[in-house]
Amino acid sequence: MLYILASQSPRRAELLRNIGLSPKVTPANIDESQVKTDDPRDMVTRLAMLKALCVAKKWAGRDCLVIGADTCVYIDGKILGKPSSQEEAAKMLRTLSGREHTVFTGCAAVRTTNMEAAAISESTAVRFRELDETDISAYVSSGEPMDKAGAYGIQQLGSLLIKSVDGDYFNVVGLPVCALGRMLKREFDIDLLCKR
Repeated sequence: MLYILASQSPRRAELLRNIGLSPKVTPANIDESQVKTDDPRDMVTRLAMLKALCVAKKWAGRDCLVIGADTCVYIDGKILGKPSSQEEAAKMLRTLSGREHTVFTGCAAVRTTNMEAAAISESTAVRFRELDETDISAYVSSGEPMDKAGAYGIQQLGSLLIKSVDGDYFNVVGLPVCALGRMLKREFDIDLLCKR
């Protein structure tokens, strides 16, 4: 079976490789604005499914499993996606400074032989240390915040901003690997631990 990742995220591809898969990376081209909801869990789950289905249609009838994912940061009743400018990234980091927020990731899978689909979501609480303007300026200048939900990546320089994580670390990276594995076993009878 061919595994396809419907995402351009190198971090998600690396996480799949870490569990023994060699995914073909095929980013989904969808209009994310079509999902209108204030519920972060609902939003990421629906977007993950839209991404997976978009790519799965191109592989219909072949022996493939398409995996889609979407991540957001949620704080003060607001969903933080990827910043559109350095100014917006700095504003997001000021909001997160010294506080706890929740990272939601939705993950969907579609088997292209019959278009069977399933989706899950995971949430993780993350607490930032207090950031001063020098911290924020230096991190924004690194360029790292610009392609990441909430304007930070936990696995690189952003790890210097994190005080604690309560829940699945990999969910914050962008793919809840444990929950994905359980879903694939339950819904598709694919046991990644036994895959050789």
